[in-house]
Amino acid sequence: MSYNLLKGKKGIIFGALNDQSLAWKIAEKAHDEGGEFILTNTPLALRMGELDALSKKCNAPVIPSDATSVSDLENLIRKTMEHFGGKIDFILHSIGMSMNVRKKRTYDDLDYDFYQKTVDISAMSLHKVLQVARKQDAINEWGSVVALSYIAAQRTLYRYNDMADAKAMLESIARSFGYIYGRDKKVRINTVSQSPTLTTAGKGVRGMENLIDFTERMSPLGNADASECADYVVTLFSDLTRKVTMQNLFHDGGFSSMGMSYNAMYVYNKSLDGCLDCDD
Repeated sequence: MSYNLLKGKKGIIFGALNDQSLAWKIAEKAHDEGGEFILTNTPLALRMGELDALSKKCNAPVIPSDATSVSDLENLIRKTMEHFGGKIDFILHSIGMSMNVRKKRTYDDLDYDFYQKTVDISAMSLHKVLQVARKQDAINEWGSVVALSYIAAQRTLYRYNDMADAKAMLESIARSFGYIYGRDKKVRINTVSQSPTLTTAGKGVRGMENLIDFTERMSPLGNADASECADYVVTLFSDLTRKVTMQNLFHDGGFSSMGMSYNAMYVYNKSLDGCLDCDD
């Protein structure tokens, strides 16, 4: 069901790659709710992905841009404003990558060149997007910027590695820039800490299926899937959340507030019983 929450609103969506991407689902939902937007990703990602199909479905132009490059972002923002004939109302930052994770480097044996790239791509890129947008006065008052995060910014999760550091920095940037942008231009900046989701990037994390099973058992409402994430993010782009800013908003079925659920304890006890039986 559509509520026309974004009718008349225009924006930029970073990070859609294929139909498993959170950004892809959010783009589809934004389109359904009446929003217009530019799609953007790196030239390499555009060659590897399937963004043309999403572009046609949503009638959304694609402008290549590397979010770690200030000059690329300046070009993107300028062309976006030219396309729409003025300012925009929302931006989605759905960008993250770690070569240390891909190469299975453990946290106590990081490649520091990879580490710097992780931070630049996954966190500092948000600061660059915001700084360029502010300097070009690209976002209307009461506009909204949302960046996708994960609970590993607050808690240690096995194998999430240097991405956890990047997500913590991402959330800090949203708070620090949120104060300035909100004070001066009434622009909202928030992060959404989503349940673990089997995106293309998520599949690259070893043990992701087990983590998803664990969080499903721990969460009273179960994991939030990609479509539900899209529903939530669209409300943050809309006028319904005009006074929400500088927040890290957990969208995880209650997982972030849990200590131990009955289902998780049951499985833990069963596995413990099995280990005790094997002691002899």
